Amino acid sequence: MSRAALPGLRSPHPIGGLLPSMYAEDDLAQRFTAGLDTVLAPVFATLDNLPAYFQARLAPADFLDWLAGWVAVDTDPAWPEEVRRAVVGRALELHRWRGTRRGLQERLRLVLGAGAQVVDGGGAAWSTDADAALPPAPSGELLVRVWPERTPQLDEEQVLAVVRASCPVHLTCRVQVLPGPPGTEES
Repeated sequence: MSRAALPGLRSPHPIGGLLPSMYAEDDLAQRFTAGLDTVLAPVFATLDNLPAYFQARLAPADFLDWLAGWVAVDTDPAWPEEVRRAVVGRALELHRWRGTRRGLQERLRLVLGAGAQVVDGGGAAWSTDADAALPPAPSGELLVRVWPERTPQLDEEQVLAVVRASCPVHLTCRVQVLPGPPGTEES
């Protein structure tokens, strides 16, 4: 719903009452300014509530996508509104952990209601022996095992889209959808 189309919205500052006294009884002037009041009422309502527009939990639904652009968060219009609000509200935290195991797990939990286990090939090794052989090159693959927590099942394409958006660019990502947490049931 557009904020301009709110039926019965009254202006907190009617123009007719601000006119000089000689127009107070003029029917044409009062009707004309009442028409302007109808046009200006949504503007006043928006300005009076402006701080709420910048809080993800209070912003109007049609403003939420614009707010997501401000905080550089990609949201999918197919996501439920409460999920989009949560993602926009936690944008700073999600950006802080982007590209990390924790960041990927949090994003999957928040967006899809999925638990996740990230298996990384690693890229660091050490030895106390100076003549030790060099470690093998890292695999360059990231395995993400996910299982549903909030819904009965997960869509693998949605999971893959979220993982690809959060996966570091130098790694290839592979997804495994499990029926439950690892160790309870193996698929």
